[in-house]
Amino acid sequence: MSRSSSIDGEQHSFPFATEVQLCLSAGQFSDKGAKAENEDAIGIRVPSGHLLTSKGAVSAISDGVSLAEKGAAASAISVSNFLADYYSTPDLWSVKKASSKVLTALNRWLYGLGQDYRDARRGYVCTFSALVFKSCHLHMLHIGDSRIYRYREGELQRLSCDHISLVGNGNKYLARALGLDLNIDVDYQSIALAVNDIYLLMTDGVHDVLCDIDIKSKIEARLTNGKIAFNDNDCEEVSQQLVESAINSGSMDNVSCQCISVNALPEQTLDDLHRSFTQLPFPPPLSAGMRLDGYTVLKILHQSQRSQVYLVKDVQGQLACMKTPSLNYQDDPAYIERFLLESWVGERINSAQVITIKDKARPKSALYYLTEYIEGITLQRWIQLHPKPDIQVVLGILNQIEAGLRAFHRKETLHQDLKPENILIDNNGQVKIIDFGACYIKGIAEISTSLERDSILGTADYSAPEVLLRYKASYQVDLYSLAVIAFEMLTNELPFKAKQADCLLDKDFKRLRYIPSYSLNPLIPIWMDSALQKSLKFDPKDRHNDTSEWLYEMNTPVREWHKPVGEQSLLEKHPLAFWQILSGLLLAIIMLLVVFSE
Repeated sequence: MSRSSSIDGEQHSFPFATEVQLCLSAGQFSDKGAKAENEDAIGIRVPSGHLLTSKGAVSAISDGVSLAEKGAAASAISVSNFLADYYSTPDLWSVKKASSKVLTALNRWLYGLGQDYRDARRGYVCTFSALVFKSCHLHMLHIGDSRIYRYREGELQRLSCDHISLVGNGNKYLARALGLDLNIDVDYQSIALAVNDIYLLMTDGVHDVLCDIDIKSKIEARLTNGKIAFNDNDCEEVSQQLVESAINSGSMDNVSCQCISVNALPEQTLDDLHRSFTQLPFPPPLSAGMRLDGYTVLKILHQSQRSQVYLVKDVQGQLACMKTPSLNYQDDPAYIERFLLESWVGERINSAQVITIKDKARPKSALYYLTEYIEGITLQRWIQLHPKPDIQVVLGILNQIEAGLRAFHRKETLHQDLKPENILIDNNGQVKIIDFGACYIKGIAEISTSLERDSILGTADYSAPEVLLRYKASYQVDLYSLAVIAFEMLTNELPFKAKQADCLLDKDFKRLRYIPSYSLNPLIPIWMDSALQKSLKFDPKDRHNDTSEWLYEMNTPVREWHKPVGEQSLLEKHPLAFWQILSGLLLAIIMLLVVFSE
């Protein structure tokens, strides 16, 4: 897959590759038209791998100002240097920050070069427009009178504003451009991308002679026979057709056009979510009968200092759970990041055993998110109703919980607050893991930030010691919590006589003594208890490698199994000594009977 790029009059060919999740098609065309020299510059750069994710794909177009003697050089410098310098900025910078830094430096460079001319307008001056396609958002940068259009669902919309001033006799001149002044004011806009969007960038030599109907007709002429997306050839041919149509319509300027089609989008990133929601207000406390974005509140399901959960109904009568942030934290950026993280985690996890996020693409007027509504009970209530459960039923529930945990772990995410209250069982026996408020995501944790991130610990009775002691966490933390739940389901009691919650230091945890589950419930096989005991070790290295290994041991009977040495009887540990002692006792009893009989 390739495309051509006209920069400074030279033709270049290079691959247009994107990561698997993001799929774009692109094409561009430039011609000097009626002029002796082409002062336009166009270029597209798409990196591979990490850069595509962290920086995105960029298209840029520039038009050298006709009155400027060095307009052609200015446009070539602006496009080539922006495409190079933008990708040299730190990965952690936002698109807006990175692009503004680069454009400010470019403008000062061009302005400095133009100081050799008495009138700065006759030096290095050009228009500049660029699009940055990053994840699920488009970032638009614009100064001058080139234009940016978007074609979406049959409608053509101009996204940019011409920076021109009109003078007598209909004449116009650029009010804003690169190199025109020491300081610049670049229009910036971030908008959400949609699959099948088509974006056009063109210089005034094209849009001054073609109306919107002409531009739209060229796009729709290729969207025939049920076709809904452009490929590279379509994009390049549309660009060329628009340029040639402008020339045939009497354009007296250079003519350049770029066309980019969005064919597929990656899953939403936390950065996308943060950008979409950080400007939204916190909703007020809601009560039954109140409405928000078409949802009617039926009742309050849960409320705490940190959040509220409501049962709501949409206009079609579908039920859902709405979680809203607490007004106590509306000025706390770390809390807001954590709240956004919850819905983002839920959208990434795809499992029948994990609650489903319901409002992925619906516009909102306030900060909240929706999940499916489950009719059933919590596992906590189930344990209360089944003090002596069937072991096979318990294993069936544990199998489902473990399947949900594996879905988290496949996304390098730890739940970290697995407990009976955060597990629902519907009326058909289907298990759903809920509440992502304490999740740890490796990729997010590795990103440095000025925020002091909101660190939420799990519930002490169910959390692994390393979580409570704030040590490095691994998949074993969720395994530990699952084992605590399994112990409680089988015995109706917490392990270690519920003393774990009182532990504050390493030594406190090391003093805990494991009580065998079969001593509390004689129906529990010894081999199953061995799996429980191993998964509840203080040191994560002494536990199973993962939840699936633990589950296999819990479900697999062992024909020959011995109790731990400390729990074996004298007969099991020293059978010869046992029989010697027993024989001695019997002999003594016989002798006593003989003596008393005489």
